Amino acid sequence: MPVIRPSSDLRNNYNEISEFCNTYNEPVFITKNGSGDCVVMSISAYEDLLGKQELVRLINLGLEDEKAGRLYNADEVFAELEKKFNLKEDLA
Repeated sequence: MPVIRPSSDLRNNYNEISEFCNTYNEPVFITKNGSGDCVVMSISAYEDLLGKQELVRLINLGLEDEKAGRLYNADEVFAELEKKFNLKEDLA
């Protein structure tokens, strides 16, 4: 269930809000004059959110490549990378 607090709590109870965000890794929704205004979250939660957003972006790029027929065989890709970076497979 979302935590909703009035904007005055940012001033009066900042430490409590910060502790909640960092302990539970959940956002706190702040209202102003009874309406939603902003969201407060820990840096960790924010970084997680950005990471998920980036993952979705990369998946969508891959799906676009697939639809456009830009597919590559894994063996060919690894062979090209080995050649490009002068890597040699050392198998004993």
